[in-house]
Parts: sequence; C-alpha cells; structure tokens
Amino acid sequence: MRSKISLVVAATFTCAGLVAGCASGDTGAEPTPSAAAAPPTTPAGEPTPDPRTLAQTCGADLLANLSQRQKLAQLLNVGVTGTADALAVVRDEQIGGIFVGSWTDESMLANREVPQVASASELPLMVTIDEEGGRVSRVSNLLGPDPSARVTAATMTVEQTYQMALERGRGLADLGITVNYAPVVDVSSQPDNSVIGDRSFSDDPATVTLYADAYARGMRDAGILPVIKHFPGHGSGSGDSHTGAVTTPPLEQLQTSDLQPFRDLVDTGVGVMLGHLEVPGLTAPNVPTSVSPDAVALLRGGVGYGGPPFTGPIFTDDLSGMQAITDRYDITDAVAAALGAGVDVALWLTTDDVPRVLDHLETLVASGELPAQRVDEAVLTVARAKGAVPC
Repeated sequence: MRSKISLVVAATFTCAGLVAGCASGDTGAEPTPSAAAAPPTTPAGEPTPDPRTLAQTCGADLLANLSQRQKLAQLLNVGVTGTADALAVVRDEQIGGIFVGSWTDESMLANREVPQVASASELPLMVTIDEEGGRVSRVSNLLGPDPSARVTAATMTVEQTYQMALERGRGLADLGITVNYAPVVDVSSQPDNSVIGDRSFSDDPATVTLYADAYARGMRDAGILPVIKHFPGHGSGSGDSHTGAVTTPPLEQLQTSDLQPFRDLVDTGVGVMLGHLEVPGLTAPNVPTSVSPDAVALLRGGVGYGGPPFTGPIFTDDLSGMQAITDRYDITDAVAAALGAGVDVALWLTTDDVPRVLDHLETLVASGELPAQRVDEAVLTVARAKGAVPC
C-alpha cells in the first residue's frame, strides 16, 4: 500500500509542477507551425498531462488507493505529547494530522523531529499548532514572543503585521509546522483576560479584517496555511466554550458584525475553524456550530449577504477538552457528528481514542449513516490543502 500511495502522491506533485512549468515557460517567441502542432512533452519525452484530464482523475486515483479506514483517518487531527506518541499514531493509524500544543514535549520541535514523524505517513502530514501570539503561544521559548492581536492592532501598522507574521511563519515552517490555527477574527471588546479578549484585533469588523488579512498573508507567504476562527464569531458570545455552552446573538445581528471578517476573508486561501457556539436563527437547539450542518451550509454558501462560497478545509475546535461539546457528546459521537455535518477535519487533544473513533466511523460508513461520498469529498478537500492533489 505504501508504494501505491506514494506513487500517486509523487505523480500528482510531478503533474502539478509540469503544468505550472508549462504556464511559466512562455518566452514570448512565436512557435513554428511544427512546434505549435506538437504536444508538449516532459524532459523524458513523454506527453505532458492535460490539466483538464488531470483535474478529473487525480483525486479519483488517490481515493482508489486508500482503504475506507485510511480515508477516515485522513480527517483526524489529534494532539500529541511528543515524538514517540506522534510516531505511533501516524504509523499505526495513518491519521491525517497532528496537533502541537502546550502539553507537547517541546523537544519534538526544538530537535527538529517532526520530519521523522512525517516520514511515517503514507501521505503528506498536516502538522498544526495554535500560535496566535500573546497569551496563546506554543513556541515563544523557541522563536521569542509575539504580541497579542489587540496589541498588534493598537501598536503596529498593517505592513508591520504582515512582516511579523511572515517571520513567525518562516520560523514555524523551519520547525516542521504546516498549519497555524490563527489568526483569530472574532470581533470583540471583551477585557483582555476573558476567553477571547486580547486575542481579538478589535471590536471593529473592518479593523479585524484588515489586520487578520495581513497576518494570514504573512503566514501563507511563509508556506503555512492560516486558519481563521472561531466561525461564526465568538466575540459576542455569552461565555467560554471551554467551561460550558455559549450562545451568540441572533444570526441576523452577526451578519452585520461578527460574520464580516469571515465573509471578506474566506476566499483568500485560508482554512476556517468552527467554534462550539449556539446561534439563534442558525443552529438547531442545543447543537453547537462545530457539529451543525446549518453552520457548514452557511460557510460553504458564502457566509450570507452575498459573500463568496468557501471551498477550503473546515476544522472543528477541540472536541475533547471543551465542555460545550463534552457535556453532550462522547468523542466518537462528536467526531461523527462533525464529519456528518460537512466538516473536513475533526480536532481533539489526545491520541488514546483514535482507534475507537475510527472503529465507530467505519461502522457508520458501512451502515450508510455517514455517507461514503461525504468522506471522499472531505478527503479530497484535505488532500488539496496538503498539496497531495493539484486539482
């Protein structure tokens, strides 16, 4: 299985590079009639794949070389305690990603051990972190401190924010990180030490959008996928989802404030994280947005008021350590509900439950309760985000 999957991935990267090379190799000279008629070839003399054909087949090839359990595993992003823990879960279950948090042994990053973990994966491994700056920082001992979002917006220009994120992103990439669960785009005037507080750039949606865009661009230009959060907006929520249920103002009110940064940024090459929020006028009673089909539909459909549709990866917030979820769901049910709702990546904090989560998901797919097509769509969305397929 390793050789088959590796060949598929290698082929997709090669094809993507060849297509890009054809686009960028124009010298401006007029071709001779014979040259114009000849199909483009690779250096080995083989025809260059037609990008239209590639777009139709590359995803199907990848899916055909994955078992159902491997597909489901690609949709899990799980916190690890260190290199040994990460190696074991990647090697044994081929999960799609690992999450580096405050509980992770810093030596995994400091000693540059992430590539060792990634090498155990059949497909590119998503290595994630929540490096926001300020009080939510996992690498300050390695890369130095960065200011909180609120301090950033109060003391730095937009260009300085971009440069700060670019430098931080390059540092993260050097440590092996590929995805950062930042920036926060919640609109909030909460006190600095509250759940969102100084993690928010501002209580003004336009300011949040401006600075979050600069931060996200810096991350992207450093090779890191930024993930904006917490959709559809935690800044006006009633409490802390770590400690219990949170209700936001009605959807119509969010449309003119909290949702504006998401609406403006979803088509800029970002991922989106769903919060555990109950939204009157959007979610069903007692159903947090992280497991809500209605919340996913709102995001995919353009965030209301004519925004662009979102086609990138959708992540949950932590499903194992936040009482807004754990008071209602076992981890197996939370993951299943999130994926069934249309989420692409289920995130939680320990590797212990990975086998039983996958067992449960396999049972649901076999019974039809979790549609196999939904799983395939999510696998391809995740694979595109990783660069494992070029279409």
